[in-house]
Amino acid sequence: MKGNTTNWAVLVTGAAVAGLGRVIGGTLGAGITGFGLAHVARGVLDQFRPSVKY
Repeated sequence: MKGNTTNWAVLVTGAAVAGLGRVIGGTLGAGITGFGLAHVARGVLDQFRPSVKY
């Protein structure tokens, strides 16, 4: 899997988890939403990181 594809997969999975957390609601939902948003942030930040080619 290419690096850019991995970043998109992490971003989309994080968005899905954040959406699931919003649907669940409550304290548990807030934790799940935060976990998903952390993955979204990681996916976005990895998009801007320069790739290393060997």
